[in-house]
Amino acid sequence: MSPAAVRDRVRTLYPGYFALVMATGIVSIALAGFAAPVLSTVLLWIAAGAYAILLALLVWRAIAYRPDLARDLRHPGRGFGMFTLVAATNVLGTRLAMDGHVRTATVLLAAGALLWLVLGYAIPWAVLASVHRPVVAAAEGTWFIWVVATQSVAVLAASLEPDLLGGRRELALLAVSCWAIGTFLYVVVGGLVTARLVLYDVAAEHLTPPYWVSMGAAAITVVSGVRITRMAAAPALLPTGGLIAGISVLFWAFASWLIPVLLGIGWRRHVTHRIPLRYEPALWSVVFPLGMYAVASRTLGSTLHLPIVSTVGSVEVWVAAAAWAAVAVAGLARLARRPQDGAFSRPDP
Repeated sequence: MSPAAVRDRVRTLYPGYFALVMATGIVSIALAGFAAPVLSTVLLWIAAGAYAILLALLVWRAIAYRPDLARDLRHPGRGFGMFTLVAATNVLGTRLAMDGHVRTATVLLAAGALLWLVLGYAIPWAVLASVHRPVVAAAEGTWFIWVVATQSVAVLAASLEPDLLGGRRELALLAVSCWAIGTFLYVVVGGLVTARLVLYDVAAEHLTPPYWVSMGAAAITVVSGVRITRMAAAPALLPTGGLIAGISVLFWAFASWLIPVLLGIGWRRHVTHRIPLRYEPALWSVVFPLGMYAVASRTLGSTLHLPIVSTVGSVEVWVAAAAWAAVAVAGLARLARRPQDGAFSRPDP
């Protein structure tokens, strides 16, 4: 690939490409819980490598192509994709915490929480200020990544809380607060997206893969809720533990209900309207929810002693792993066949 092509690739880098790290990290977490340590470790290294490369490319883009990045952050279909950076940071930290890398995971939590705090105000403000009213006409699947990013902070904070001697109360408060904010945001974003689908004629080509994040956002709400209930006793948990556990069950049921709906959307897009199914960066937004649903099912099933829910998670682990492999092979094949076609860049509006 020529230097000019590399620069163009960086200039048009898809803001949501950190979904690759999210998808790889969550499948690694799912496989680790399913006693597949070798596959899990391989995916961990891939996730860490992808995170480092994408972070370097993002910094390059921010320095050399700031107007393009700013334009993406204001775009209603691409701006919320930047929240994949937050979620990827926390998913990677959660996976490292599983292997006992508590210090590294703590650093990633600090970075992820800071990014979430800054982007959580900046991106919605920039997007909403740039769209024409009514705002509901611009709502779409990528907006759910805001929810995922928020809940990812809760997951990592709750995961680290039992392992740290100091700061447990603060971590518990952070976890519970982010869980509550993420739950509220799910209701708001879900309402906006549903209103758009009901009130407007949404063409099949606009029913893009990120709509699957609606299910992933519900699933990560389950994971964060269950992990919060497993924390050591903390003041922030005492009045909320039962409520969080109950709402987690409701979100798991809703995530399960969404799967046939999303499959139907895919059928309409690719079968009814014959839109080709080919590699695009947004496909990682399908793999992540599949992996997160597997983790949510196994976590909820083991905590509440529900064998059927655990079994669902055990099956879903391999569905997610197969989906990860399929998207990875498709991406590598596309790159090898047409390395300069922009397949790894941001999608057109």
